[in-house]
This record gives sequence, structure tokens and C-alpha cells, in this order.
Amino acid sequence: MLRKPLVAIALSVVAGTVAAAGVALADPGPGITGNDTGGIIPYSPDVRHIYRAMAADYCARWGRLSHVTSVQRRYGYYISFVCIDRPGVIH
Repeated sequence: MLRKPLVAIALSVVAGTVAAAGVALADPGPGITGNDTGGIIPYSPDVRHIYRAMAADYCARWGRLSHVTSVQRRYGYYISFVCIDRPGVIH
């Protein structure tokens, strides 16, 4: 009688541990940290050709243009950008 609940608990613990390990081993993709005035993108070779488009898409959320201010092409460094208002557009 007690065996089935114990097996169910053991299996759920193992499944939870495997799921947690899978999340920990997942490779994080490029992501932007910022707000409506600009942000940073972690550098990796994967983003070297698309960082301008990533910044433009990010700033477009607020109806703004993007301007890349710094590119540090090393792991652990960042690509920084600012979001600027569109000329002639009144908010």
C-alpha cells in the first residue's frame, strides 16, 4: 500500500531534478537589457551581424530610432545603444 505513493514521490523528485538540470544546461540566447532610453546586448559571435537590427527592433517598441554607441567584441563585454526620438515626431 505504501509502496505506490513512495514510488510516485520518488519519480516526481527525479523528474523535477532532471528538468532543473536541463534548464541549468540550456544555452542562453542573446538578450537585451535596457529601457526606453537604450540598453546593452551581451556580445557573442552570434550577434555580430544582427546587433543593429536587434537594437532597432528594441527601440521600435517606443517608436524610437536606435543608435549604437559602443561595440566591444569580446566575450563578457557588451554592445551598447541608445534609443532616440524620431525627428519631427511629437510624443
